[in-house]
Amino acid sequence: MLKKISFLLSLVAVVLCTSCGSKMKGLSSEYFTVTPQILEVIGGEVPVTIDGKFPEKFFNKKSVLTVTPVLKWDGGELAAESMTFQGEKVQGNNRTISYKEGGNFTMKTKFDYAPEMAKSALYLQFTVAKGKKSYTLPEVKVADGCIATSELYRSTIKKSNIAIGEDAFQRVIKQAKEANIMFLIQQTNLRNSELKSEQIEELKKSMKDVATDTKSKVLENVEVAAYASPDGGMGLNTDVAGGREKNTAKFVEKQMKKAELKGNLDTDYTAEDWEGFQELVSKSNLADKDLILRVLSMYKDPEEREAQIKNISTVYKDLADVILPQLRRARITLNYQLIGRSDEEIQEQFKSDAKQLSLEEILYSAILTDNVAEQKNIYSTAAKLFPGDYRAYNNLATIAYNEGDYKTAADYLKKAAKADPTASEVNVNLGYLALLDGDVASAETFMAKGSNAKAGDEALGNLYIAQGQYSRAASLLKEATNSTALAQLLNKDYSQAKKTLAAIKTPDADTHYLTAVLGARTDNASLIYDGLKNAIKLDPSMAAKAAKDLEFVKYLTDSSFLNIVK
Repeated sequence: MLKKISFLLSLVAVVLCTSCGSKMKGLSSEYFTVTPQILEVIGGEVPVTIDGKFPEKFFNKKSVLTVTPVLKWDGGELAAESMTFQGEKVQGNNRTISYKEGGNFTMKTKFDYAPEMAKSALYLQFTVAKGKKSYTLPEVKVADGCIATSELYRSTIKKSNIAIGEDAFQRVIKQAKEANIMFLIQQTNLRNSELKSEQIEELKKSMKDVATDTKSKVLENVEVAAYASPDGGMGLNTDVAGGREKNTAKFVEKQMKKAELKGNLDTDYTAEDWEGFQELVSKSNLADKDLILRVLSMYKDPEEREAQIKNISTVYKDLADVILPQLRRARITLNYQLIGRSDEEIQEQFKSDAKQLSLEEILYSAILTDNVAEQKNIYSTAAKLFPGDYRAYNNLATIAYNEGDYKTAADYLKKAAKADPTASEVNVNLGYLALLDGDVASAETFMAKGSNAKAGDEALGNLYIAQGQYSRAASLLKEATNSTALAQLLNKDYSQAKKTLAAIKTPDADTHYLTAVLGARTDNASLIYDGLKNAIKLDPSMAAKAAKDLEFVKYLTDSSFLNIVK
């Protein structure tokens, strides 16, 4: 009897050891859940989360299992980082899985996207090592991929508003010619030495120029502002400042009459020029200037201010010698407008001799025509005459970009960057070229330098699409463009995306394709069919794209869909 029991125990041990030491069997897809179920490109990457389960009595106690996610497509494959597990009798640092109970695991990984991955599938591959021996288990398909709608930014940005280097042309420029007449303390008479000063002589000349050149100069007015320094009583200073105003006004009237300058003469006076006093003191090197400025802030009454300042005996002599004399004055200001050439005059001058125009006039003339050939000629002329300015090169680059000639655009931007590497417009446009190449990192560097450009927000919005930051992209993109619709669609704001697509003035193939994608995401078959028909009509290559686009996975066997994309 004992021999029989012993034999049975030995048999059980052999069976147990055999089960523990036998090869592990393959797993079916039911043991794995993938999020998302259809892989999607976000920010140039394909992120994926794999939740797996090892069933009971699956994991060999003496084995090590390595699980590797592999994305496969026609002609290639890409493996992600592996995860390794070990049985209960293996000494190692990997996660241990119980033979009896099994175990769960989660893998988070990602793949760098390439266009050929548009039609692909995700597999899990298994390698088992037991001692010095190893073998593989059958691979398991766990998901399809990849939805690459986010990568459409590389096409939608071709219609973006890239940055123009704007002209600074002003047809009307305000001009002001000033001259000061200085007075002795408590005096109102105009001294000959002051009336013959260089400032006064230049003012007289300017009056004559404005009076005679009525085509390019228009008088606004002449101003006289007279002042008295804030020493002495208010009554005395009022009389002094008023006398200076009166005498200076008579002098100016006489000079206007001589120059035959007709216009308004506006006069005023300030009895005690505390504002000018404070300004001069703050800019001075006086030892106690902070104390004086503190007195000005503490006391508002003019007489109290003067008394307190005179009490600062150590500095009052310097004030009397340096600061106060500069306040005994009358300021004469000739205000006029400088009128530039008319649009017609600029255009005629460009045709006859562009060298006679300023850079700003030449750049401005480019916006007076819609003819691209003429614009090219204008910017080329500006670049030739003013090679040190970046704007002509930059604007030639924008024309090339809009024409789809990206190599020429890059060549011009290289010249623009040489002229001014800090120019916002140049950096924005270099960022767009980087996005076209899928170089998001370089695009980010360029566009950060170009954020001050007028087109900066739109550029950043496109960058955010490329980075997978769809909410931020949608908040910056406001115009009805393909990029705006793409950002809203990716942000799952489908109602707004529909409005944007409908508002695009000149829809192209991308516009219609995005409409089809919107239809797929909102289960609107008519949007899909109409969108694809219009897209393929404008760009036949859209048919092949749609045929393998997993946005339309529900329609891949639909006869209407197949007839459209065949």
